[in-house]
Amino acid sequence: MIELGLERITRLLKHTTLPWKAIHVAGTNGKGSICAAISAMLHAQGVRCGRFTSPHLIDQWDCITINERPVSESLFRDVHSGFISLSKKENIRASEFELLTATAFEVFTKEKVEIAVVETGMGGRLDATNVLEQPLVTIISKIGLDHQAFLGDTLAKIAAEKAGILKPGVPCFIDATNDEEALQAIQKTASTINAGPLSYIDNLPAVPQLSSLPQQPHQRTNLALALHATTLALQTLHALPTPPAPASLLPAALSTRLPGRLQHLSLAPLIPRTAPILLDGAHNADSAAVLGAYTDAHLRPTGPVTYVLAMSAGKDHAGILGPLLRDGDSVVAAEFGPVEGMPWVRAMGAGELLDAARGMVRLKGEREAGGDVLGALRVAGEMAGEGPLVVAGSLYLVGDVLRLLRDRGVDVYGIGTVAEKVG
Repeated sequence: MIELGLERITRLLKHTTLPWKAIHVAGTNGKGSICAAISAMLHAQGVRCGRFTSPHLIDQWDCITINERPVSESLFRDVHSGFISLSKKENIRASEFELLTATAFEVFTKEKVEIAVVETGMGGRLDATNVLEQPLVTIISKIGLDHQAFLGDTLAKIAAEKAGILKPGVPCFIDATNDEEALQAIQKTASTINAGPLSYIDNLPAVPQLSSLPQQPHQRTNLALALHATTLALQTLHALPTPPAPASLLPAALSTRLPGRLQHLSLAPLIPRTAPILLDGAHNADSAAVLGAYTDAHLRPTGPVTYVLAMSAGKDHAGILGPLLRDGDSVVAAEFGPVEGMPWVRAMGAGELLDAARGMVRLKGEREAGGDVLGALRVAGEMAGEGPLVVAGSLYLVGDVLRLLRDRGVDVYGIGTVAEKVG
């Protein structure tokens, strides 16, 4: 179950010191990409760096990385089980996310990281990661409607929750493309607690030395947020008299490959198809709009799109399907499997999802695959031939696909090329 608040995480960490510095990232979309870009740039500059993002993709411990690689299963299990025991012994009743957060923070301490890049799980104000009292810098990325039952039903309410990570005197970089009501809510929170300075970022600085900068506006903004935060963190950590040049930092971020974000990869180990598929965890209306725009521009010119789709129960399926589907597309509806450590997460029924798709467009082909994700990929491959094939709708579905590939011996943390590297 999801239960927000800081009392339990504070009790879990009462014996854990946090000697490392933190970069704290909140928002609805882009958080994972921003965190990945920051940690890549820090690592390339010789900073021992940890990263905590959620949810995990393949294994429960891959949400925690040290120097760009997932922490070992043995270290994770050792620390995680310790916090489970502590929670039971002292009747803390910590949630799984609180246990994961405490585990990540203890691992960072054990591994002697210099800077940890920490993504909020949900919201910010009452998110377990907000136990961080004095981060080096905070970031608020693009805010959209998601988790309304917990964060509020308007952008202003959600933004106010996200802005809960702001701290007095701590600089914050904010996605300037946010809606005005979200920006006003953030500014109100900042003024109340004397946070800042606030910097509003909407694009990358000119970097003539680099020719491979991303073209999608949201990707440029995410990369710019990561660049500004990394620059400030390095200046603070090393007391640099002048900031590092963007051209010295960005190559590491541009080579970052974040699984399940506009990721082109081969399913040849799983299905008889030579053309790559597009794998994307788009799970809300805003991320679906980004995926839909990319699909329309880069895939549709070659023909109708075949989708393998799965969603979490309760999601705004119309808001997600609307930007993706067009008349003549095909849909294979699937259900992702159980999510380790998150028993409350359930997949939307494949029948319900397919009914929603039918109600929006005229489908050329359709199939319910239930919980058989491999079967869904095989059927979709037959429908698509070598034409456009997109797997989307949930990061949990992304995890299932990558796990299938991993079980066939593929290095899923290094495969594929990302359509626009950081997005």
